[in-house]
Formats: sequence, C-alpha cells, structure tokens
Amino acid sequence: MNAILNKIYDVIIIGSGNAALCAGISALETNQNVLIIEKADEKEWGGNSRYTAGAMRFAYDSNEDLMNLLKNPTEERIANTDFGSYTKEKFKADLLHFNEGEPLAELQEFLVENSLDTIQWLASHNIKFDPIYSRQSFIKDGKYIFWGGLTLEAEGEGDGLVSDERKEFLSLGGALIYNCEALEIIQTNNQISGIKCLLDGNETVLNCKTVVLGCGGFESNKELREKYLGPDWGKAKVRGTRHNMGKGIEMAQKLGAVLSGNFSGCHAVPMDRFMPDYGNLNLPHIERKHYRKISYLFGIMLNQEGNRFVDEGLDFRNYTYAQFGKAVLEQPNSIAWQFFDKKNFDILYSEYKTNDASFYEADTIEALLEQIEDIDQQSALKTIKSYNASVDKSTAFDPTIKDGKSTKGLVLNKTNWATTIDQAPFRAYPVTAGITFTYGGLKVNKKAEVIDTNGNVIPGLYACGEMVGGLFFYGYPGGSGLTSGSLFGRYAGKSAAKFCTTL
Repeated sequence: MNAILNKIYDVIIIGSGNAALCAGISALETNQNVLIIEKADEKEWGGNSRYTAGAMRFAYDSNEDLMNLLKNPTEERIANTDFGSYTKEKFKADLLHFNEGEPLAELQEFLVENSLDTIQWLASHNIKFDPIYSRQSFIKDGKYIFWGGLTLEAEGEGDGLVSDERKEFLSLGGALIYNCEALEIIQTNNQISGIKCLLDGNETVLNCKTVVLGCGGFESNKELREKYLGPDWGKAKVRGTRHNMGKGIEMAQKLGAVLSGNFSGCHAVPMDRFMPDYGNLNLPHIERKHYRKISYLFGIMLNQEGNRFVDEGLDFRNYTYAQFGKAVLEQPNSIAWQFFDKKNFDILYSEYKTNDASFYEADTIEALLEQIEDIDQQSALKTIKSYNASVDKSTAFDPTIKDGKSTKGLVLNKTNWATTIDQAPFRAYPVTAGITFTYGGLKVNKKAEVIDTNGNVIPGLYACGEMVGGLFFYGYPGGSGLTSGSLFGRYAGKSAAKFCTTL
C-alpha cells in the first residue's frame, strides 16, 4: 500500500464500472501508470454495471458484422437466426424519438457513428458476446427473429462484462484499490496534481497528473433526487448500487465544470413493489434484474384508482420501459398493478417466474381483485371489462412485430399486442418505480474532456459513463447506456494518457 501512496500516477480513474474500466484499459494501451480507485469494497465494486443484463446497442448492417463478436459463432442456432440489421439511421431515429423535438445532440451523433467500432474494440480486449435469444427474439416459422435493434449481451451479463474488463485491466498492468472514496480533486497552479480521499477510513492524498471521473450519477442520493427530479423521487427504489451519490459531479463543479443535460430526467422502470430499497448483489448475476417487471406490453397496467395510465403497447419494450417507471411513480402512492391471463404467461420475461416474484393469482377477475386491498376493485373490474370489449379480435397477435392489434373506443387505447384478459388463471403483479441512472451530468466534448463554465477544457479532467451530460434527455433506447459508457470511457482513457505526454 505504501508503494501506491508514494507513487505519482499519470491517470487515476474514479469508479470501477464499465465506463471506468474501459477508461483504464484504453489508457493502458499507451501508458502503464494507471490506477483505479473504488469507493465500495471488493464485494460491492462495479457500480451499476453489475446489475445490468449486459446488453449493448450498436449499429450494424448484417449478420456478418456480428460473427467476430460472438463467443460461439458456430452455435447451431446461429445458422437459423435472422439478426436483421440496425442501421445508423435507425439508431439515430431511435435516439431522436426521445429528444422531444430537439435535433440530435453532437454526442448522440458521436455515439451512433462509433457504436460498432466500440463493440469491436471491446472484443479486441477479450470481451465476448452472446445473442439475446431469451429477451430479444421470437421463433417465427421455425426461425429466430430478432426485433428492436438490441441483439447482443456480454457473456455473463453485466457482471461478466465488468469482471472480464477488470481482468483485462489488471492483465495490462493496471492497479485497482477498493474502499477508497474520492473527496476532492486537487489542483496545483491550475493543473491537477492529486486526489484527496478516504482510504480504508483514513484521509490521504493520491498523487496524479490526470483524473477520469467514472463514478456514476446521483440516483442513490435521495436528497439530490428530490432536488432535481422532484419530491416523489424520494420514494423510488434504486435498482443498482447504493454508492452513486453524485460526488463526482460535485468535485468537478468545484473545479469550474459546467453541468449539462436534463437534470430532471432519469432512466426508471416498473419494478416489483416489494423489492429491497437497493439492488441485491447477493443474488446470482442472472437474477439481479429480476425485480424489474417490463412485460407490461402483453397485459395492462392499472393504478390504485383502477384506471389504465399508459399505452402499454405503444412500442417495443426497449423504447418504453425506461419511461414507464416515471409513469408509475406519478400514480397515486406511486404504485400500480400489471394484469395478465394464462394465454400470455409463457411469453412473460423470466423475472415474472422467479420464486420471489410478488403476484396475486385467482381463477376469476373478481376473485383476483378481492385479494388486492389497496385498489379500487369496482373501478378496476369495469376497466378490465371495457378493455376486453374494445380489443380488435380481427387482427392476429404477433409479438415479433408491432402487430397493430389494438383497442378501439377507449379514452386511452392500446396500440399493439392488445389481447383480451379472459382465460383463467389471472395474475396481478404489484409494481412501483425503480431508478437506474440519472441523465444530467457534466459537459464534455468528443474527447471526453470536461468543459468549464467559460467553455474551455479543464486540463487533465475527463468524464465517462453516467457522468456525461447531454447524451440522453427524455428517455433512451435500451442498451445505449453501456455502449455510451464504453465509448466515452475509451476516449477518456485515451485522452488522459495522451495529455500526460504533453507534461
């Protein structure tokens, strides 16, 4: 430990999630003097990345673009799979969909144009990917058909992603210490010279020439959520780590950094109402995301007053799930229920079938509602009956496409996948909102350099991951977060290492 304390590092990276580790790997491509510091202990390292499914969105033209990325490209299913294409134009259109009329931001363009190259770079550093058969494809006419542009996930999901990245970082010569909380970035003569931190509870200074901030947003900070997102957000569950308190943003502001992006926006999804207040790393990695409840498109959601409040079939879940958490939070007492019948049980995601999933079940709608004490049972029954009567029965149900099977004549119609809820048994899953990450952050350029309030680069300071503002605004297409983290992590590490050569 004394060797660490007495050394002057070229690059210190704060955080140990996907973005931070990509920064470390990238810096090590040209510089062997790199340290990652992590606030959490070795059990809770990895930020939010360890709670994710490891899915990454990127533009590609055909199956050929994917083959070199796959862990097992000769798997039997691959030959019987249509991955389709996901062009840059489609990716841009999907991002634009969430900009509420504003044009694509410069960083969004940069993300799309470099998305495939980023995944290929990860693959060059021993990160391998698997097709997301279980969540992003359906079998149609004997063939696996992928939908929605989200095709691959890291082997071992998010936990596997950061574990492999950490292994690569350490194998390249990087150093990593846990239980090290950054408190302040130190400047000497307007140049970064170190970080004041708590190391195993003792205040100390780590010396360095550059700092990369990869330590997440403020989603775990109840006070900041209420300040920026609104009072109700104090009630939200936190899907991931308890350690993302917004400290990186605060430290950067003290150096003159300017804030950027939508500080009133966040990624939030419907979650099991009775999940713990934070994500649970004690669960196997494949189960950590199982508190989420995002198969609502195959049923309906009712609030406490017994009313529907979203178009559950507006689009594929990749384009709505990150917004519907907010919609749930805005309901009375921030709760809702998702209703399904037997004919759709088999196509619900696996999270609905785990042993600890919360749900009610009965052989009649009336008996089901009698079990739910805090819903207006008469209103809910009326809503379900009206919904059933309004379903277009002439259109075939097809979950592989936006099938246009809708309702007619309701105040709030369901646009796609509208099937009647009339086949016993019936289930209701209680949900609330779970926050994933916040959209507001620091202003950076395409080199991941942090910009100050005068529009100038702060020498030696870089940001990546959730700390990048101005990238997502009112939502995002699923899988874009990890891709952007890898992209800006890569450029932050590269820029920091290059800057050191000028000193």
